[in-house]
Amino acid sequence: MRSAFAPRQRPRRLWLKVHRWLGLSLGIVLLVAALSGSAMLLAEPLDEALDRALFHVPDASSVDYRAVVERLKAELGPDADITLRPPREEQESFQAHVRGSWKGTVYLHPASGEILGRRDEAEGVMGVLFALHSNLLAGETGRAALTLAAFAYLLMLVSGVCLWWPKRWHRALSIRWSAGAYRAVFDWHRVTGIVFAAVVLGAVASGAYMAWPPLARTVSILGDAAPALPPAVTGGPPVAEVVERVVARARAAFPDAVVGYVQVPARPDRPLRVRLRLPDDPHPNGLTSMWLHPDSGEHIRTDRWSELDPGTRAYAYVYPLHTGELWGLPWMILVFVAGVVLATHAVTGLLLWWRRR
Repeated sequence: MRSAFAPRQRPRRLWLKVHRWLGLSLGIVLLVAALSGSAMLLAEPLDEALDRALFHVPDASSVDYRAVVERLKAELGPDADITLRPPREEQESFQAHVRGSWKGTVYLHPASGEILGRRDEAEGVMGVLFALHSNLLAGETGRAALTLAAFAYLLMLVSGVCLWWPKRWHRALSIRWSAGAYRAVFDWHRVTGIVFAAVVLGAVASGAYMAWPPLARTVSILGDAAPALPPAVTGGPPVAEVVERVVARARAAFPDAVVGYVQVPARPDRPLRVRLRLPDDPHPNGLTSMWLHPDSGEHIRTDRWSELDPGTRAYAYVYPLHTGELWGLPWMILVFVAGVVLATHAVTGLLLWWRRR
């Protein structure tokens, strides 16, 4: 009897070891990523409410790109790469994301260019959570660890499904609360893992796609298309008048689009880029790009989001899938719950392992 029983148990024991040791080795990474991701969904409106003076400008009635860029150039110097985020709602401040000797966000009055305040990239509730979620506060090393944890989760998911696969299907999704604490925790770990598997997989896989650029390049190669590189130009650094002109040109070319970002590079061989969100683009910031000359504002090239290479075009869906914005409030709630479930799996998995020891 024992010899006939043992071979059937070998695959299960193998999957159990895979599931257990992947969880013990990388579970803490998934725990931090899950908790910080879910917290970000709640922290953004809370952050704006606590520091309302940075985000809310009650007397803003217009946007003056010239005033904003002139003030930023005077404040930051010529060596800073600046990505402008104009207001998308009424009475919203103008934001400028800066990369240079200092990295962070400057908040300005959209009409006058007056600086309302600034934050380092890891300052404030959202800054800390984003840095924790995107790189574990460890730069490229943290990104690599998150990518590794994402691939490990795929194996954990496969092994978890194999361990869950029931002999009696009427108990497949039952949690026996009256069978003792250990059994209840075990059933909860097992059942919630299978119920939320697809949503958690979507969140983890989309996060890995954004954290590890080779994935997007691989998708483009498989689709027999190469990513479009920014056009090279010769000229001087862009001035405030040109920035205002290129935004007006982009609005004229796409009157139904929302201006997501305006990238103002410090290097003279880089063009200005206006990112636009077209009505049919699911990306909340838009992936359509207009490239313009930094000296004259002359139009160089337009890359519509739906015509990009497959790897880059996928970001239009991958990003809002990960942030919960793809299908509105119901999906955002589901993503939040999935993040909490993933975090509790790390805790319950550790408790189950410790109890068996």
